[in-house]
Amino acid sequence: MSNLLVISALGHDRPGLVNDLSKGILETGCNILDSRMTVLGGEFAVMLLVDGNWNTVAKLESMVPEIGKKLGLSVLSRRTDKRSSAGNVLPYAVEAVSVDHPGIVNQIAGFFSGRNINIEDLRTDCYPAPHTGTPMFTVNMIVGVPADTHIGSLREQFMHFCDEYNLDAVIEPIKG
Repeated sequence: MSNLLVISALGHDRPGLVNDLSKGILETGCNILDSRMTVLGGEFAVMLLVDGNWNTVAKLESMVPEIGKKLGLSVLSRRTDKRSSAGNVLPYAVEAVSVDHPGIVNQIAGFFSGRNINIEDLRTDCYPAPHTGTPMFTVNMIVGVPADTHIGSLREQFMHFCDEYNLDAVIEPIKG
C-alpha cells in the first residue's frame, strides 16, 4: 500500500535546486507522483506529491527539516490520502485576460465558489501588452463543474460576469 506525502518548499532561486531536492527524495526510496514548480520573483516555489511505502515516507518525513536546511528552503510536509473521486463533475478549462488590477483572482474565485464549482488548478501571470506596455493579467484554471449544472446557463452567467469586470474569457470542456 502506498503512502502519500505533500511537500511544499520555498527559497531563493538558484540553479540545481530541482536536482538537489529530487535527489534527496529519491535517496529515501520515495517517488514524485505530481509536482508544481515555478520561480516567483526571485523565489523558487515547489509543491510535490510523493509516494512510497510506510518506511520510505516516514524516512523522508523525518528528513524534511534537514533537506530544507541543506538547500536553504522553508519546507513543510503533510501526510495525505489518495484524492477521493470528485463525484459527478466535468472538467472545464477557464482562460481570462484583462488589464491588470487588484482583485481579479478573488472576483473569479467568488463567481465559481458561489455556484459550488471547485477550482482544481489555477495559474496566473502578468505581462506587458505588445506595443503599449500596458500591464496585462492572465488566469488559466481547471474547474470541476457538477454534471447537473446547465452548461449553457453557466456559460451565459460567466460571460455576463466577465463583461461586468472587463475580462476577455472563455470556458470550455477539457477534451480527452
